[in-house]
Amino acid sequence: MKYIEIDEELYRFIASKTERIGESASDILRRLLNLSVENVDISLPTDISHPSLESQSPVNRHPVFDQAKVAVEKVIAEQKSAIQHVPLEDIATSTTIDFDAIVSQHLLSQQKGAVGRFMHLLSSLESTARSDFDKVLNVQGKGRLYFARSKQALLTSSKSSNPKEIASSGFWVTTNNNTAKKQTILTEVLEHLGCDSERAKSIAEHI
Repeated sequence: MKYIEIDEELYRFIASKTERIGESASDILRRLLNLSVENVDISLPTDISHPSLESQSPVNRHPVFDQAKVAVEKVIAEQKSAIQHVPLEDIATSTTIDFDAIVSQHLLSQQKGAVGRFMHLLSSLESTARSDFDKVLNVQGKGRLYFARSKQALLTSSKSSNPKEIASSGFWVTTNNNTAKKQTILTEVLEHLGCDSERAKSIAEHI
């Protein structure tokens, strides 16, 4: 048996076609290509095969190669077409964030002052909305940064910003604002991540 490398998108497609527990990727592809799944060699490979680097000529190669190539190209074309026809609003809301999950009265009560509560809420939000958290970089003051990817960037914007890293996320936030400003900043962050305005304000009041 030969092993080949496939990209993540193709792997997810093959996995989505699983019909029974324990079905291998080879079994799935053979079923999709209407090939027999009986008497398949399952010996371990000595290396990974790279079909594009093999010297077998198109004349001598097995007809299954061309059949598989057509099937793969069809899958890729269908997925590209599906992506192109997904409404923008569906893409924007594809990630569901549980905003209520970031508020824990017990944990908030253990934080030290407004700065501690501010950092705790941001840390909880980062862990909940990790893939979208870079949107916080869009929250800025007039001529001043509130968030950055480095401590130095905030200090360059304002030497008195007192930057603190949000957990170990690589995102930094200025903390020298008063409590009301911290609430405003957190409200804007929540809104950028898709939280409605009233709910965002309610969460920010926990600072």
